Amino acid sequence: MSEYRRRSASAVLATILILASVFGIYKWAVSQKTEKPVDIIVTVKAKGQMIDFWKVFITGVEDAAHEFGANVSVIGPPSETEIDAQIKQLEQAIQEKPDAIVMAATDYNRLVPVAEQIVKAGIKLITVDSGINSSDSLSFIATDNIAAGEKAGEEMAKLLPSTDSSKIAIMSFVYGTSSQMEREKGVRQWLANHTQIEVANTYYSEGQLDKAYELTKELLSKDPSIKGIVGLNEPSTVGAGKAIKDLGLSGKVKLVGFDSSVDEVKLIEGGVLQATIVQKPYNMGYLSVKTAIEAVRGQRIPKQIDTESVIINEDNMYTEQNQKLLFPFVGE
Repeated sequence: MSEYRRRSASAVLATILILASVFGIYKWAVSQKTEKPVDIIVTVKAKGQMIDFWKVFITGVEDAAHEFGANVSVIGPPSETEIDAQIKQLEQAIQEKPDAIVMAATDYNRLVPVAEQIVKAGIKLITVDSGINSSDSLSFIATDNIAAGEKAGEEMAKLLPSTDSSKIAIMSFVYGTSSQMEREKGVRQWLANHTQIEVANTYYSEGQLDKAYELTKELLSKDPSIKGIVGLNEPSTVGAGKAIKDLGLSGKVKLVGFDSSVDEVKLIEGGVLQATIVQKPYNMGYLSVKTAIEAVRGQRIPKQIDTESVIINEDNMYTEQNQKLLFPFVGE
């Protein structure tokens, strides 16, 4: 065969291969577009009194829904303490027969029966942020809250004299949620294993800034031996911080908190809040939808996904990476 014919044959073969490849990609793309969209209902812990955490979380949910072509609706009780309202909403959600439900549980135990109903109805269940006392969830997507609590305990220990047996209090949010229990466990665990710091008591703000404020003012007025407070979520931290500031105790009573918001940034800049443990709610929202879609389509999914947490204080808050965590994009 002449050199010309060999080159012509090679060119024809290459063209055929390219066309076959393009046709294969086209068929795959068409199959993806024609595949039935997945219907997902996402329940957050509070939709009426929505803190920045849930706003960012929902942004992640919406971005994933748009990217993967899913039909997603977000529901939630007016506040985190209205557990019965969340249960009723989920019972209604079951009647709508979505392909999957993503649940941030307001209570570790009381949401178990409705979780069982979800599974019995043939609906894929994914839990996020706060889990339940059950193995019904196919995947749990959240911060490792025990590890995050340990970070908060360690940061508090750095702020108090190592030679002094100091006393602190914990300002928690809603009694009975798994995230609250695990964070408190982490704080207490680290302090007990590494220090002589005494944890005086745990107080519950019910996720309300004003209640955290009043509880903190009363606590510090009655017990001046309290040298530090650990706030376990945004309202608990901000409420405690405002009380510390109003009592003229900024820097004297140390404060370590959780989450990020404009108010918390101001408290750090004002020397009231010494450190905060920041989660990644956008990642939680995005991954919860992505994982739900994968479960519905029969793909293997991990039983647990740790979305991690970061310690932010005055020394590192201005780094580019941490600024993205402190000021994430939140859709209006």
